[in-house]
Amino acid sequence: MTRVNTMGSLEETCASLRAQISATEEQLAGLKRDLASAEAQSVCENQSDEQRWPLLQEEYKRYGRQMIVSQIGLQGQLKLRSAKVLLVGAGGLGCPAAQYLAGAGVGTIGLIDGDTVEVSNLHRQVLHRTANVGKYKVDSAIESLRDLNPHPTYIAHRSHLTPNEAPAIFQDYDIILDCTDNPATRYLISDTAVLCGKPLVSASALRTEGQLMVLNNPLEHQGTRPEGHVIDAVVSCADGGIIGPVVGTMGVLQALEAIKVITTPEPAEGTTRPRDPPSLHIFSAYSSPLVRTIRLRSRRANCAVCSAEATVSLDTIRSGSTDYVFFCGSANLPSLLSPEERISAREYNQRQSVPSESHTVIDVRDEAQFGICSLENSINIPISTVLASSSARPTEQAAQLPSWVPSELATDSTHPIYVVCRLGNDSQIVVKKMKDLGLDQHGKRFIGDIRGGFKSWKDQVDPEWPEY
Repeated sequence: MTRVNTMGSLEETCASLRAQISATEEQLAGLKRDLASAEAQSVCENQSDEQRWPLLQEEYKRYGRQMIVSQIGLQGQLKLRSAKVLLVGAGGLGCPAAQYLAGAGVGTIGLIDGDTVEVSNLHRQVLHRTANVGKYKVDSAIESLRDLNPHPTYIAHRSHLTPNEAPAIFQDYDIILDCTDNPATRYLISDTAVLCGKPLVSASALRTEGQLMVLNNPLEHQGTRPEGHVIDAVVSCADGGIIGPVVGTMGVLQALEAIKVITTPEPAEGTTRPRDPPSLHIFSAYSSPLVRTIRLRSRRANCAVCSAEATVSLDTIRSGSTDYVFFCGSANLPSLLSPEERISAREYNQRQSVPSESHTVIDVRDEAQFGICSLENSINIPISTVLASSSARPTEQAAQLPSWVPSELATDSTHPIYVVCRLGNDSQIVVKKMKDLGLDQHGKRFIGDIRGGFKSWKDQVDPEWPEY
């Protein structure tokens, strides 16, 4: 027993030492990066007042190609060096935006994100590397940014933005970039930026399209704050899909708009700068032209944030009394079906393995997802096709069923129908639709969904099923 205890103690000691070494090496790498940044800053701060040139020789070489552009010039470069930019989100938008701002020589770049790097991020979040999977996104991004340009000061905020902290954080920066894909957070960012008097560059991207606008822009009239629930817009890249260059394009445009705001010269004394209404720029990768611009209306007299009768203030934001989650609605669908109308992936696998039990499987994912992987003999009916049809209940004549209903379902058969989707949400909607159409033969035929969809199928039945 003593020998076993001794061996166990030694193994624990070795494991502890390995963990300490790993932590120390990571800390050392971080200190080296901080030292490089501090040395670069020190050179700038210790320059004599009598120095001949306002920039270092290395900075002239690094930024020279943009400085010879008339819209930037020396004064614009000095403004960039003194600017402080905050990016909320270090994902598909934040990565390219931060990359170009760092490359342009923005003096201070802050990143807010509480997520860690996942393999599924890598096709579009270009600052992250395979070796950094599992790291905080802000740490991974700053590591890449320092490799690109060690001169800026990089500030990591390793948490999601909260109403309590947002006003204090925003006050430390000159301009805010909204690089998130969460509607509640977007409203929090917009309201806080307006109330703090900070220009806001906001973008979004989904599938093959993106949108961009600048709010509280000193070059434009104040924009408007949308009202009402936006539940229809609560779709993430994980659910809707995204092409990497699309979100990359929007992130690059955010960086460009930020640079324009920072470097635009102040109007001469005694003059005012002409101001245009704000614009919404819409990018569509498969359309011609690629970009369309829509002029937005000017400030509403009853705006909840910036009017004389405003109901949103920094105090209501800090206290949490402005409920952004309630305002935007929720993307988490409630269970539409009773437990009796749903079966587990494991239970379905057992049933479909019985040769004598005939049934039909309807896969309601879109055609692209169905082409990636599908169950044998399943029928693909995209939910978009189902929702586009009439929801009216037909008469008893099968010919009046919607065209999306396969002929094998438009019969008096009582063979069960199982509906499956990616995560188990869309399948519930289609089950309800089928029952509304009377395909359950007044309760004689089972129609239900596979709970949890193909995610559960991978977890419970087939570990090699593709996860995307």
